[in-house]
Amino acid sequence: MSRIGKKPVPVPAGITATVDGQKVTAKGPKGELIFVANDEIKLGLEDNAVSVTPVNDSKDARSKWGMSRTMIENIFKGVKDGYERKLEINGVGYRAALQGKNLQLQLGFSHDVVYEPPQGITIAVPKPTEIVVTGINKQQVGQVAAEIREYRGPEPYKGKGVKYAEERIVRKEGKKK
Repeated sequence: MSRIGKKPVPVPAGITATVDGQKVTAKGPKGELIFVANDEIKLGLEDNAVSVTPVNDSKDARSKWGMSRTMIENIFKGVKDGYERKLEINGVGYRAALQGKNLQLQLGFSHDVVYEPPQGITIAVPKPTEIVVTGINKQQVGQVAAEIREYRGPEPYKGKGVKYAEERIVRKEGKKK
């Protein structure tokens, strides 16, 4: 039994949610998101909360139960507050700047890396060594942050590269004489 899946997802104030078969639509101040549940999950809207139940007791249906509830909760939070991911850049000469909507990164390559964000994602650069990725879709925000980090991930000896703000780099000891 899924402990997470048992609890209904309350619809926050200021958000309109509709359930149409396997589709949950959430509209809020930040925008609109849609989640389509698997056929092994049954959705219902009662008492201003979305309930999620498995259709049968198969292992496949039970494994998608809690995930579906969490996805619905994520779209509610996304259209109400949105999501953000912070990245930090460490290294001499490593910096970021905005070029229109595009992110321009100088990461020690012979050329600048230009990253074009997908629709629905906003990138801000408050400092040359800090990047903030914001949007309403949690999965998309995380994916964009991972793609930016992938250009030059943090290395373990000096910690140079792009890392998440909350990430801790495990440092290695250098060569001994």
